[in-house]
Amino acid sequence: MFEGVLPAIITPFTKADTIDKTGLQQNIEFVENGGVSGIAACGTTGESATLSTAEHMELIDIAVDCAKVPILAGTGSNNTAEAIELTKHAEDAGAAGALVISPYYNKPNNTGLIAHFKAIADAVDMPIVLYNVPSRTGQDMPLEVIFELAKVDNILAIKEASGNLDKVSQIIENTMDEDFNVISGEDGLTMPIVGLGGTGVISVVANVVPEKMVKLVNATKDGDLKTAQQLHYEMAPLIRALFTETNPIPVKRAVELIGLNTGHLRLPLAPISSENDQKLVDCLKELGCI
Repeated sequence: MFEGVLPAIITPFTKADTIDKTGLQQNIEFVENGGVSGIAACGTTGESATLSTAEHMELIDIAVDCAKVPILAGTGSNNTAEAIELTKHAEDAGAAGALVISPYYNKPNNTGLIAHFKAIADAVDMPIVLYNVPSRTGQDMPLEVIFELAKVDNILAIKEASGNLDKVSQIIENTMDEDFNVISGEDGLTMPIVGLGGTGVISVVANVVPEKMVKLVNATKDGDLKTAQQLHYEMAPLIRALFTETNPIPVKRAVELIGLNTGHLRLPLAPISSENDQKLVDCLKELGCI
């Protein structure tokens, strides 16, 4: 589950603003056909911040029921008790692991961060993947915290989205004696992170071109740098276009453009601007997706 490509799957909504179960199933089938090794559901790309607790649980249930590949369920919160509740539900639902973001807004000290993640890990038997994304949380998880948490038996990986390759290198270097993996949290840095020893990527672009990201990761692992570089630069314009505005605004539009299911964005997110929409269209046409 911690190797290869795991699309951070979008959440399609019906006109009645409920989770589109059929649409989600079809989107899951699309990425599975692209060769992905797992799926990350209920993450930032899945608009988790706009889901009620009941919807969050419902989405995990649907994803586990629909998917043929392992589900990594987003269960993080800045409320430790809520994160434990969501993680327990994910385990009971049959998810293969839980993706737990560091507490946003609270900005706890190192002691608080370690206690937060240990409390969640102690509450379940399932694997836990830490999620470090400073642009969302306002806090870059310190190396000493990551090293300490890597010693916990069921904390087995980190999704690293700090954009700092030196930090990625230090995490891998200092956790080699632990059963601990580093997963890229940024599509554009997947090739160098896997080259440093990372095991894969939790990917936004894989919602659109899953087979290309799978080939890139496999080529990098196999030492076929020529193929990996070719795929990296082939996808680079689309990756940039997918982050011209706050994720998942562009990717939901891209998924719609290639004929899959999206529905609307939930407020406070609003539709993509016409200028950035055209960038997406141009990139998708160049890749032959539309």
